[in-house]
Amino acid sequence: MTQKLLNHRAEGPATAPPLLLGPSLGTSYALWDKVAPELSATHQVIRWDLPGHGGTAPDLIGPGASVADLAELVLELADYLGIERFAYAGVSLGGAVGLHLATHHPERISSLAVVCSSAHFNGSKPWEERAALVRREGLAALAENANARWFTPGFTVPRLIEDHRTTDPGAYAACCDALAAFDLRDRLSSISAPTLLIAGREDPATPPAHLREIADAVPGASLTEIAGASHLAPAERPEAVLAALRGHFDGYALRGMEVRRQVLGDEHVDRAQARQSPFTARFQDFISRYAWGEIWTDPTLARRERSMITLTALVAHGHYDELAMHVRAARRNGLTPEEIGAVLLQTAVYCSVPAANSAFAVAQRVLAEEEAEGS
Repeated sequence: MTQKLLNHRAEGPATAPPLLLGPSLGTSYALWDKVAPELSATHQVIRWDLPGHGGTAPDLIGPGASVADLAELVLELADYLGIERFAYAGVSLGGAVGLHLATHHPERISSLAVVCSSAHFNGSKPWEERAALVRREGLAALAENANARWFTPGFTVPRLIEDHRTTDPGAYAACCDALAAFDLRDRLSSISAPTLLIAGREDPATPPAHLREIADAVPGASLTEIAGASHLAPAERPEAVLAALRGHFDGYALRGMEVRRQVLGDEHVDRAQARQSPFTARFQDFISRYAWGEIWTDPTLARRERSMITLTALVAHGHYDELAMHVRAARRNGLTPEEIGAVLLQTAVYCSVPAANSAFAVAQRVLAEEEAEGS
């Protein structure tokens, strides 16, 4: 029997850190159209549709559904994709799913962003009434008023309005049931994932006060308010949302740059940054994020041990320009000239004598320069 999953779209390299993006009620993953492609430069982005929305089958949930049910569907999708731990960002109902995951499945969430959402949605009655209306009359009337609920005056996204109009009424009503029962205020202090709250300053559905309430309760959380944004901020102010999410989620790059400077020195890194161009920018980000942000920060090996391995690999492949840089790095990481010499002597056995001969010449020059600089 084929497993039923949330409809989803994957973007970005499969080897990049995973980031799941959740939608709001009445929309599809098209809500993230102006943000997801940019985030996919540094993440494996997975955006998904709610049941009965976009391409997801409506029968994945039914009457009386809860946010916990939706969160389980997200975890089933992550498991299917082989993703154990992931960053997460969600809008409105999608943000509520993120809060549930962070409180009930903290081992799965590496970082969290909650966008135009809340830890409660103004009590159960409005949602019970909306669910009853939709079950009775369908979505046509609600879709006609979507612009006023979702965007500032004069702005619209026709694709999202059409998504609203074509959503399955039964699944939409079940999502309203989930919002009616949702209240996570007493669990917010247990969230341990780094958390960002993004509020649309003109949002009538989840005003900034709702996001501020979460930010005040979650340890270490931060809050960003976006001017000129209503409830669907990623569609209306994508540049501002993207900037906030990048600053929050690109921790590997930020941590990697710090380690890169510690190992290679400010002077070298400043030169590399000064030479950076639009053509090389993604490569520099790749180096900071993967080499320095993930590998060199792994505590399994000490930095001096990593230097020994790196010196050997560079000799083996004849990368002598890089070798000079890493001889200096090895000294910063605590290796003595004698230990560097012992590493290079080992390479004579396993990489070849000519390779070691060239490596000793490079190392001797670097060590002599270091001695001269210190005298």
